[in-house]
Amino acid sequence: MSKISTDEKPNSDHGRYFEDFKVGQRFQHAQGRTVTDTDNIWLTLLTCNTNPAHFNKDYCEKYYPGPPFNGRLLVNAALTFSIIAGLSVEDTSKYGMMLGLNNLKIPNPVFAGDTLYAQSEVLSARESKSHPEMGLVTIKTEGYKQDKTVIMEFERTFMVRKKGESWKGN
Repeated sequence: MSKISTDEKPNSDHGRYFEDFKVGQRFQHAQGRTVTDTDNIWLTLLTCNTNPAHFNKDYCEKYYPGPPFNGRLLVNAALTFSIIAGLSVEDTSKYGMMLGLNNLKIPNPVFAGDTLYAQSEVLSARESKSHPEMGLVTIKTEGYKQDKTVIMEFERTFMVRKKGESWKGN
């Protein structure tokens, strides 16, 4: 999916309903987010992740002194995923909820100071059989750094409202 050209700009109401999704549609998500050491350490400790590569600089300097780490703290992949998925919400799942995640890949590391961006492509869209007021959409999202290095990709399925509808429940 690399080098996606933008087919669509964000909707004027800053969100999409089921009817707004078409297979093959592509989104270059407008926002970027710079990651800090504080972001990384807080999330790592909050989630009880005990890997010192995320919060112990002395450890990183001793055990990861060479490229690409160069002794730097490695940004927690859970934080990277959260940021990349979050960057896509305005264009994709603002009016829905995530149902599944597949094919998560992390081809390159992220470090404090990197600015992350995202782009997505609609892989499938169909009406929900159990909730007629909703539709199911699957997208492939690619996250990349300021230098265009791909750092993450995944497929995410979400249920999204149809225009003028609300959750009916069971």
